[in-house]
Amino acid sequence: MAEKKGNLSINSENLFPIIKKWLYSDHDIFVRELVSNACDAMTKLKKLSMMGEIELDKDEELKVSVLVNAKEKTLTFIDHGIGMTADEVEKYITQIAFSGATAFMEKYKDKANQDQIIGHFGLGFYSAFMVADKVTIDTLSYQEGAKGVHWECTGDSDYTMEDTDLTVRGTKITLEISDESIEFANEYRIREVLEKYCSFMPFNIYLTNEEKGQEYETIPAEEVLESDTVVEYIDEPEKTQEVEKEDGSKETKVIAPACKKAKINKRPVPINETTPLWSKHPNECSEEEYKNFYTKVFHDYKEPLFWIHLNMDYPFNLKGILYFPKINMEYESVEGVIKLYNNQVFVADNIKEVIPEFLMLLKGVIDCPDLPLNVSRSALQNDGFVKKISDYITKKVADKLSGMCKTDRETYEKYWDDIAPFIEYGCLKDSKFEEKMNDYVLFKDIHDKYQTLPELLKSVGGEDRPEDNKEEKDQADSDYHISGEGASEEDHRSVVYYVTDPVAQSQYVKMFMDNDMNAVILKNKIDQPYISNVEQKHTNVKFARVDSDITEAMKSQDLSDEDSKAYTESLTKLFKNALNQESISVKVESFKDPDLSSMITLSEESRRMQDMMRQYGMYNMGDLPSDETLVLNANNVLVKYLLDKKEGDQVETVARQLYDLARVSHEQLPKEEMTAFIKRSNEILKILIDENK
Repeated sequence: MAEKKGNLSINSENLFPIIKKWLYSDHDIFVRELVSNACDAMTKLKKLSMMGEIELDKDEELKVSVLVNAKEKTLTFIDHGIGMTADEVEKYITQIAFSGATAFMEKYKDKANQDQIIGHFGLGFYSAFMVADKVTIDTLSYQEGAKGVHWECTGDSDYTMEDTDLTVRGTKITLEISDESIEFANEYRIREVLEKYCSFMPFNIYLTNEEKGQEYETIPAEEVLESDTVVEYIDEPEKTQEVEKEDGSKETKVIAPACKKAKINKRPVPINETTPLWSKHPNECSEEEYKNFYTKVFHDYKEPLFWIHLNMDYPFNLKGILYFPKINMEYESVEGVIKLYNNQVFVADNIKEVIPEFLMLLKGVIDCPDLPLNVSRSALQNDGFVKKISDYITKKVADKLSGMCKTDRETYEKYWDDIAPFIEYGCLKDSKFEEKMNDYVLFKDIHDKYQTLPELLKSVGGEDRPEDNKEEKDQADSDYHISGEGASEEDHRSVVYYVTDPVAQSQYVKMFMDNDMNAVILKNKIDQPYISNVEQKHTNVKFARVDSDITEAMKSQDLSDEDSKAYTESLTKLFKNALNQESISVKVESFKDPDLSSMITLSEESRRMQDMMRQYGMYNMGDLPSDETLVLNANNVLVKYLLDKKEGDQVETVARQLYDLARVSHEQLPKEEMTAFIKRSNEILKILIDENK
């Protein structure tokens, strides 16, 4: 066959069903599209006015009116914008995907550019057919001598259009709602959708229920405005009340003076805020405004900890506010909401291409007119530009946090317990964020003091930080900057001890304090993977739980190696028999504290493996790991009793009790074993009482 060229043809009869069913995933989005078109029409009018092509009445309010009528099953959108001529209706309405917004911006691209046009694709109007059996347009162009146009279509390829005698500039779009979508003829449903998508659009939006008729309100006469329609004035008489005096007599007091009030047509209240807080410069926003905005948008009545106001014009336009909410880690799921807007029009929540995953823990709003949205404005097109936006947001958050740590350490520490999971999660998920935040992750120690990892490493080395001399302090920070490269052998041996439950592990904490040793508290679930990541990235750091081993600092020197070996052999046999556990490992040491009788140690590596197996349901909690060791204190009176007696019922009872005492400080006992432990404790107390009678 010879080469042939031609044009692709589109069958509109087949295209309409596709638009109605597949263009938008959420049918309520038609409200956003039609209100956006109305706002665009008025934005164009403002541009023309600024260029001197049209003169507007200074008192005229450019607004969007939404009228709902459940009885008639209609929904109407009215604007007082640029309007359309018959030719423009033919061009922009009857030609699918021919964007009037794009054509307008192209025509006036070199003039008056500060207002943003929302529309781009020329498809938004057709979303009306997802919910309507019939759509009509009545419109009058701003152009002098223009005639009104009436257009209607029932959702197929046929339409009718004729001239009308309209006298008011603008466009009115009426939807006759289908039975399948009758919910959209309900006032409360439409209010919900308007608040979802249009809460911050740039022109006032008013919702009216046509079935209710005119509503009224009464105000003081002196508050009447020129725009108010006064139905009647009402003279309210003085209000008095009889009260009893101290001497028992009564007197009449005036509680409200006579006044004049006016009954007026109820003033319409817009459902939106045309100038959202994020569109203002941070210097123009008060702390109260930030908090009120947070409560209004996220319906969270707990005050946020703090916030970051994003305001960028180059190389892309982006504004927004990110809030750090106060999270109750024990009772609440850690999940935030980042609302994405495009020219003040809501697009979606938590779009992962724009919002880094770890920032999903926050609550906030981001408005970026430069976002490359898809046709339905509900998702992003794959664009390297989006990655730049994401990186910028990450950088701004890291700069805010690190800056706070440097310049306002007291406040940073006050917030730390609440924001720690977020920051650690961010370090695990985002390498750039981790790089910026490494030296500003805080660790709370058993003395309730906070230290960064460089500070911890300094203290582990036994040296004090040079706080008084700023140059020396900065040099110390530089010397101890966490790095896996070039670390000395001494750095590689730096161990940071930690506690996961200060209450359950209280005897270990006491041992550390008594021996002038320190440990940090890591009680959040995110802490374990975080410290593993730190160890992997920075080989000069090793984390070990306080019960992973007995340090030399905790031991006394009054037990020889020979005695330790002999005691260990003797008590190992005793405990194997008493507990009926051949696999138990026992070790006898001499502690400085004689009140400490027994404890369990488990190597850090085994514990982490054990935790991982628990996480994946692979570990039987009742089994004793082979390298778990029962450590007994040769200086304790109960252990001495076992060494002296060696056998008998009471010996076995004491042995079992010492073992469970060690386990209680190490982990939570299973229900049956805890019951046995309590029962045995009562029996021992009874024996003591009987012996002292």
